[in-house]
Amino acid sequence: MEKIIKNSLQKALSYEAYKTLIIDLLKQGKSTGVLQSEDLLQYSKLNDKRMKRLDKQVKIDPITQKKARDIQKDFTWLVLTESWCGDAAQTLPVINKIAEENSKINLRIVSRDENEDLMNAFLTNGSKSIPKLIVVENESNKVVGSWGPRSKVATGMVEAYKSEHGKLDAAFKKDLQIWYNKDKGESVQHDLREFLEIMQ
Repeated sequence: MEKIIKNSLQKALSYEAYKTLIIDLLKQGKSTGVLQSEDLLQYSKLNDKRMKRLDKQVKIDPITQKKARDIQKDFTWLVLTESWCGDAAQTLPVINKIAEENSKINLRIVSRDENEDLMNAFLTNGSKSIPKLIVVENESNKVVGSWGPRSKVATGMVEAYKSEHGKLDAAFKKDLQIWYNKDKGESVQHDLREFLEIMQ
């Protein structure tokens, strides 16, 4: 696992560099990742706007803020993602805001498709669901835990809909994005407090 993480970190980008990559690819009519299609391109364009909006809107609550600032050891938050992923666009800006609270947290971002070994080590119910946040303690190079692809609240909504309808359709995905807009990252913050406590 240490070797896989080390290899992925060599290709990792900062949050700002990742956003710049998306903009550069969009200018070329591309999304991140191996697969390219008109749908993925349109999702990426939409997600770029979502991330920019959330970068301005997200506020870290005082409890999460304190837990983040209390961390004394050095950690890497390694996130697997792609520009076309709607869940990632709604959660990455929140993860970044929390990481910005403490220089001990180094947020690094990698492409799911270009880091298959890493993704396969952190599957969600057997699927390559993203975003996936992997928390690594730098001194020991040990994985403290992982989170994703959605908050517990959003996951509950997804599972309930799948149970009733068999699969996720366009109507649900639209409803989920509306919920994300109302939630403004609060559910993600709530979930990630657990990691912030583990990191103390």
